[in-house]
Amino acid sequence: MAGIPTTGVPVTGVPTSARGARTRRFDVAVTGVGLVTPAGLGVEANFETVWAGRSTAAADPELAGLPVDFACRVPDFDAGALLGRRSAVRMDPISHFGVVAARQAVEDAGLDPAAWDGPRVGVVVGTSLGGWSTVEREHGKHLADGPGFVSPLLMVMGPVNMTAGYIAMDLKALGPNQVVSTACASGNTAIGYARALLESGVCDIVLAGGAEAAMSPTAMASLAKAGALSTRRDDPASASRPFDADRDGFVAGEGAAMLVLERVEDARARGARIRARVSGFGASADGHHASAPDPTGGGAERAIRAALADALVDASEVDHVNAHGTSTPLNDITEAGVIRRVFGEKPAVTSTKGVVGHLLGAAGAAEAVYTVLAVERRLVPPTANLSSLDPGIGVDVVAKEARPMEIGAAVNDSFGFGGQNAVIVVTPA
Repeated sequence: MAGIPTTGVPVTGVPTSARGARTRRFDVAVTGVGLVTPAGLGVEANFETVWAGRSTAAADPELAGLPVDFACRVPDFDAGALLGRRSAVRMDPISHFGVVAARQAVEDAGLDPAAWDGPRVGVVVGTSLGGWSTVEREHGKHLADGPGFVSPLLMVMGPVNMTAGYIAMDLKALGPNQVVSTACASGNTAIGYARALLESGVCDIVLAGGAEAAMSPTAMASLAKAGALSTRRDDPASASRPFDADRDGFVAGEGAAMLVLERVEDARARGARIRARVSGFGASADGHHASAPDPTGGGAERAIRAALADALVDASEVDHVNAHGTSTPLNDITEAGVIRRVFGEKPAVTSTKGVVGHLLGAAGAAEAVYTVLAVERRLVPPTANLSSLDPGIGVDVVAKEARPMEIGAAVNDSFGFGGQNAVIVVTPA
């Protein structure tokens, strides 16, 4: 495998002009992807559902009695069958999802963990809340029955680091093992950090992505009380409607997405299929509000421009934007304004949250995979449930059906609570 890249410049998310211009672009090859989402398990199940624009939101018995009692759940997921009963009982659902997605990605990349150099393989996982459902369950036991009823497994199920740890154990990925938490920007942040590990020469392969399984009654009650969730209880399937004039909030989802990232020269040397390339990463902070985006969009714009500068891609070269597109009134209008300022009217914009809901810390990673597939298959997925575009949006939002098109470069936006922004640039193989 290759050593330190000739550029020797770590990825920081700082605009190129602020750290010295690059002499060449550093591309990372995406050689494998894995998906565990409300649209199904694996690439083809997701492609069939997301590109058809079929919503997965439905009434959720576990949320019965709450102000918002519907969500987007991962269907037909049997952790015991997929991971073995003994292993499954020691993991929170977030780790179930993450390990399965990582296995899928490694298999898709044509890699054999028994044969790779484990200390040169890293793992970076983004999450917002970690093993929230386990913590809530065990806390309930403590309150109801006393400390003697709390499971000793809580401390290997609840902490945010454990999904990355379980992936490393499962696949013998023995290099740097990291968790990043930038709220709903966590998945993209993880991909940016992974890219830095490859560019610096620390790793030859990195498994990067995001995972989340936080739809507990308490978490959902809090989001509902905050006014973040759609209240369209009479028709959950149409509740998540990014950029629509009648949008009223997001629908919560769960799942995981993982990507296998390698240096391009290494992927070529082993004859791997390169699905697409991650060519740039940018990050920023709004410094504005705990949950609301800066209405000027300044932080989001800085992150996008930093990613473009890192990729040596001009805004005019971007054909597609996979938008954060939460279906909340303020986010969508703010993000659309940023897209207009940076790109004008050219890019085909979509939000896949109309299908799978908002996967929180896993959202950016799932949307990164969807962006890779759009570039690879030359097909932009539609924005589900968009029936009447908000007149203030002013960008080319793909609706009704998928749009065939050549994509020279694509951008995946992610913005999180706390004003944390992370953006990647994806280019063709």
